[in-house]
Amino acid sequence: MLEDKNPKRTTVSDLGEFGLIDHLTKYFDPIHESTIKGVGDDAAVLDFKGHKTVISTDLLVEGVHFDLSYTPLKHLGYKAVMVNLSDIYAMNALATQITVSIAASNRFPLEALEELYAGIQLACKNYKVDLIGGDTTSSNKGLLISITAIGKATDNEITYRSGAQPNDLLVTSGDIGGAYMGLQILEREKEVFKVNPNNQPDLSPYSYIIERQLKPEARKDIPQLLKDLEVKPTSMIDISDGLSSEIIHICKNSKVGCNLFEDKIPLDPQVISTCEEFDLNSTTVALSGGEDYELLFTISQDDYPKIKANPHLTVIGHMTAEGEGIHLITRANTKIPITSMGWNSYSENNNETEKD
Repeated sequence: MLEDKNPKRTTVSDLGEFGLIDHLTKYFDPIHESTIKGVGDDAAVLDFKGHKTVISTDLLVEGVHFDLSYTPLKHLGYKAVMVNLSDIYAMNALATQITVSIAASNRFPLEALEELYAGIQLACKNYKVDLIGGDTTSSNKGLLISITAIGKATDNEITYRSGAQPNDLLVTSGDIGGAYMGLQILEREKEVFKVNPNNQPDLSPYSYIIERQLKPEARKDIPQLLKDLEVKPTSMIDISDGLSSEIIHICKNSKVGCNLFEDKIPLDPQVISTCEEFDLNSTTVALSGGEDYELLFTISQDDYPKIKANPHLTVIGHMTAEGEGIHLITRANTKIPITSMGWNSYSENNNETEKD
């Protein structure tokens, strides 16, 4: 299909702020009984009827958290929602609503914002959450997206970072490192494109890791899976900033140590082969890469028989007494202290696209 070299461009100023909000949100219909009032008033009204409310918010900034030279706006809208829903699921809660606020420069016509909101709408549909409000304004710094996610859980369901105990098992969902290696591929091809704009890269060998970077999926299934298995995590966090940072967060909040076993870290074959291609250590990538949006949690050893055969979960270590420290047990059976090597949004040398 031929590319339209002169796509329609409708300036946002033609609609005004409230007209823009009405236009972008007209296809979002509430599906939750707890959504009493969504878009269209001074504030949303929610009624959870006895459940605890869980709220998380994230800000994504163009040039810091995402690069539009290789990130389609529809993918960006979808991913922006995932970033926030993942935090709700990391509390062992159910996400129910989001608010979306954007600031966009005048280089973004209405059609571009429609693409962004198409991704947001797809995420809302797939994860069954309601868009209930937000804000729009102009920007002289490109595109900024702020999303707040709201969820609910009962008292005995909510899981904090602070509940891990010595001898608990450390468990992760899915596999680690794919998003970071997908980013390396995209950054490499961006540089090739700068030299030769006519170059058309073959990205098919990297489809899995590129999808992990551009269109990640939050692990809504894990809290429900654990409930079905009758397993209550003692602590939980999502892997957004790198495995090392998340383990340290749990250990500091729970006042425990940890032994992480290198040979237990789940790596997709595409991650391993791409690490070899870039001459990168796959363990380092897993520890410091970030943006995997898997869930990392601890469970009592008594619950191990309930999860041991599940293909979605991998035991990667165990918690120890605080004084024993936080260590990686290598394949050579040596102990290396784990330091925080993950994403830092204030670093001057970021080569990654995620948040704290």
